[in-house]
Amino acid sequence: MKLKENLGKIKNISKDQFELLYEISKKLNAPELEENLIEETLDLVIQVVDAERGLFVKYNEDSNSFEIVAGRNIRKESIDDLSKFSSGILQRVVESQKPCLYHDVQTDPSLSQFDSIQIHKIKSVLGVPVLCDGKVWGVILVDSQINRKEFTEENLFFLDFVSNLVSLSLNKIQNFQALRTENILLRSQVERNVELSDIIGDSPTMKKVFNLVIKVAATDATVLILGESGTGKELIARAIHRLSLRKDRPYIAQFCGSIPDTLLESELFGYKKGAFTGATSDKKGLFEVANGGTFFLDEIADISPALQAKLLRVLQSKEIIRLGDTKPIQVDVRIIAATNKDLKQLVNENKFREDLFYRLNVFPIEIPPLRERRSDISLLVKYFIKKYSTKEIKLLPQTLKKLENFYWPGNVRQLENVIQRALILCDGDTITPEHIVIEDEENLLEFKGTLEDFEKTILLKRLKEFNGNRTLTAKSLGVSVRWIQLKLKELKTDDSINE
Repeated sequence: MKLKENLGKIKNISKDQFELLYEISKKLNAPELEENLIEETLDLVIQVVDAERGLFVKYNEDSNSFEIVAGRNIRKESIDDLSKFSSGILQRVVESQKPCLYHDVQTDPSLSQFDSIQIHKIKSVLGVPVLCDGKVWGVILVDSQINRKEFTEENLFFLDFVSNLVSLSLNKIQNFQALRTENILLRSQVERNVELSDIIGDSPTMKKVFNLVIKVAATDATVLILGESGTGKELIARAIHRLSLRKDRPYIAQFCGSIPDTLLESELFGYKKGAFTGATSDKKGLFEVANGGTFFLDEIADISPALQAKLLRVLQSKEIIRLGDTKPIQVDVRIIAATNKDLKQLVNENKFREDLFYRLNVFPIEIPPLRERRSDISLLVKYFIKKYSTKEIKLLPQTLKKLENFYWPGNVRQLENVIQRALILCDGDTITPEHIVIEDEENLLEFKGTLEDFEKTILLKRLKEFNGNRTLTAKSLGVSVRWIQLKLKELKTDDSINE
């Protein structure tokens, strides 16, 4: 009986309504669901039913609340405020689990009591439940502020037909959304693993670094990478870029140490024709070349005060001025800087601008020296062996012990060189302790002086490695800064070395 009744109603569906149903069914069954599918469906429903507004909400049974999926008006504008619709009528549809038709809710005592009905002067309403697995998943509702003759039983049946189409496709929609979310998460994890694959380490300190890299990569924050020479600061900078939204844009790296000031300035900011002798044409600076991408400035502590002021302008106003020009050029560049020096100490010594330091130090990442992550040495050795050898190479336990006991002033870069050298010296398939040749170790073994001379040699050599920084030198030797100061005084060494 029910089937015959429904078939009779279907016969009364108009041509426009059939065309709409066909259009909706095509969209819902398309290989790829469009993000604005529901909005387009509501627009078509509003047009055919001759309503003024349409709403599609999801029902949360646990909290007995509604979440707006889409809201539209007759002008095809989105409505994001659920309070503009009658929650009371939505609740009626959920409770009855049946289509509801109201010609004039203003005169219906059971409905006119709802505040939203009075505030928004709603008169005519059509509402149908969207069912999934026998439960109400949501509600489709259309309404009008005037009496609509088109709000009929036939149109109610038509709207119910639309809800049935949506119901049939809900499983597909939900699975599609779940798969898309899962795909995004998996792609993100794969990209993270790939982009961090050349940064080797499983120690707690390196895991902390990885976590910081992943977090800051998702932002546009300026990053300051701190660490000794050879720790892999540029690898970290590249990883941040590759994991960021700028990954498809340029990545430019510029070493700032030991470069004449005028040459570095022209490289960074570019110049106009005639700006200086030899400037025969306009040239873009690296900041312009990196526009939209990431600019890595290595050894930032070495730039001159004049360049520090210009870099501050880039960070503050996102603009540069070419040499010989007066016109500012806007640039959208994420800056990552790195240094092996103590910038805060340089600020205290008035050798580095304090305002620039704070602009750069938005998100600092400190890379630990190799001696503080000795548990990673075995992983690094395996990585370098695989990188430089095409055959299986074994490592004797005493060989690894020798490597782990060395203090590695040159960090990972020095270890890489030592392993590359060992592979050349190794004739077989096993690296022995004899194949590990370390320059510093050889020099110390051949030392012929007194213990006092030996102590002085070690101290001065280590100070040189850390650019005179007594704090880092003390840390590497396992002594206090006070001990360094007293020893230098005792040895009558030049006291101009930086503290």
